[in-house]
Amino acid sequence: MISRPVTTASVSAKGSLEALSQREMHQLSEAGASSVYTLFRQCALAILNTGAHIDNAKTILEAYEDFEVRIHQQDRGVRLELINAPADAFVDGEMIASTREMLFSALRDIVYTGSELGAPRIDLSSSQGITDYVFHLLRNARTLRPGVEPNMVVCWGGHSISSEEYQYSKRVGHELGLRNLNICTGCGPGVMKGPMKGATIAHAKQRLIGGRYLGLTEPGIIAAEAPNPIVNELVIMPDIEKRLEAFVRVGHGIIIFPGGVGTAEEFLYLLGILLHPDNQDLPFPVILTGPRDAAPYLQQLHDFVGATLGSDAQSRYQVIIDDPVAVSRQMNAGLKEVGLFRRERNDAFHFNWLLKIDEGFQHPFDPTHENMANLKLSRDVPAHQLAANLRCAFSGIVSGNVKDKGIRRIEQFGPYEIHGDTAIMQPLDELLKAFVEQHRMKLPGGRPYEPCYRVVT
Repeated sequence: MISRPVTTASVSAKGSLEALSQREMHQLSEAGASSVYTLFRQCALAILNTGAHIDNAKTILEAYEDFEVRIHQQDRGVRLELINAPADAFVDGEMIASTREMLFSALRDIVYTGSELGAPRIDLSSSQGITDYVFHLLRNARTLRPGVEPNMVVCWGGHSISSEEYQYSKRVGHELGLRNLNICTGCGPGVMKGPMKGATIAHAKQRLIGGRYLGLTEPGIIAAEAPNPIVNELVIMPDIEKRLEAFVRVGHGIIIFPGGVGTAEEFLYLLGILLHPDNQDLPFPVILTGPRDAAPYLQQLHDFVGATLGSDAQSRYQVIIDDPVAVSRQMNAGLKEVGLFRRERNDAFHFNWLLKIDEGFQHPFDPTHENMANLKLSRDVPAHQLAANLRCAFSGIVSGNVKDKGIRRIEQFGPYEIHGDTAIMQPLDELLKAFVEQHRMKLPGGRPYEPCYRVVT
């Protein structure tokens, strides 16, 4: 168990959520029983730990067991009283501005989710209803900017990456920024920070005011991957599936850098959607890239897609090695194609309504031992559905690696068992073993990685 300096402070809202209703205050004040309060406390603690090199939710929660946050409604707005808060979030007694922004963004999203769920207009039993809910969450966060030409590039990749891979992601972000493109990531460290950092410098060179560094996360991940300080728009979605849908609805193109199981999960989710017959002709630029030293990893991931999902899946993305300029030029050209396509069909630039997402991709996957063992990983399953099932397998491994609930399940019941056809299990096992050997499962320097899974054929 670690111990860190703490402080007690009071901070007022600015810009995100400046007033609460009596019902919302009641939800947040029931510290002993309220799930809304518990969720906000966990997210607040993660945000206050921005910059700390800890990627284990259980470790963070145990390190600050006596941390409390009390919400007060005043005539002038909402005030948070933080007790035994991480001292690194303050400078000379004042909270760092970006930390305060993200703290109240978290309060905004959690309060909105808690208030809206159960409302008559919210329908989570249908695919369209779930998409509408994602739209409303993003609109409430003021993320959607109608009329702006497609310029939001989503960057996916690992938080546990080498220095060279991190520097490469910065170089790509810099090239994107020089072309006046904005960046969206999962908001944490590593690849989630590098492109944003590169883009900030490029935007400054281009004298671009209002550059966007959008971070999309969810409660189970934010505690393990605190937002990086460059994020200037933070949105906390209710679960991983709505977070993934937000990425593909808001983003106009996606760049995938080296990573681990979390990156593979996102990649498979995306391929599963793009392989759906209704999306065959829909332009959506996807680039798989990394520095020269990452070429074997990228090839292995490319081969895994070919071995499990086939050549059609491989045709839905480009692989570019060690060439940030080419990556940015190809992405920029792809975004122009996206803009033309949507303009011809009168589709919105700010939210991809035309993209077909099956309901099976939208409902939360609970990685219990039973659900993990019952995943259908077989060639008898259509390619887009197999991609979704493989995505669930990787989601479970992410949970067992870094999420508090998943870690506790592994401690109680042992490793997950993943069953399937040999033709699927063999390349899956090889890919996971490579992730372990390359230290892509956890941040380097910690304890030796102990797999939370067992592949069974």
